[in-house]
Amino acid sequence: MSAKKNVVKVAILGDEYSIRSDATPEHTKAVAEHVDKTIKGVLQSTNVVEQHKAAILAALQITDELFQAREASYTAVGSMQKLSDEIRPWLPPSKRRG
Repeated sequence: MSAKKNVVKVAILGDEYSIRSDATPEHTKAVAEHVDKTIKGVLQSTNVVEQHKAAILAALQITDELFQAREASYTAVGSMQKLSDEIRPWLPPSKRRG
């Protein structure tokens, strides 16, 4: 049995799309707005006039943002693990896990 899918209408570069997703409508709209804003930013900041090329450049930019966020997350997790390892000996034996 599948979870209920939400259908949300969004606009990207003036074209309307019906997006079916497990995500909340608010999340889907926010994602579409980010894509729209990024593509428009590429169109304004470059000499690219073809929308499909601007969409590819925007996809590269968004993917770079994703990769940077992942790396920051991995770094934060590593820092927390290191801190946890440093603090663990200070805890009473019954509270030490790991």
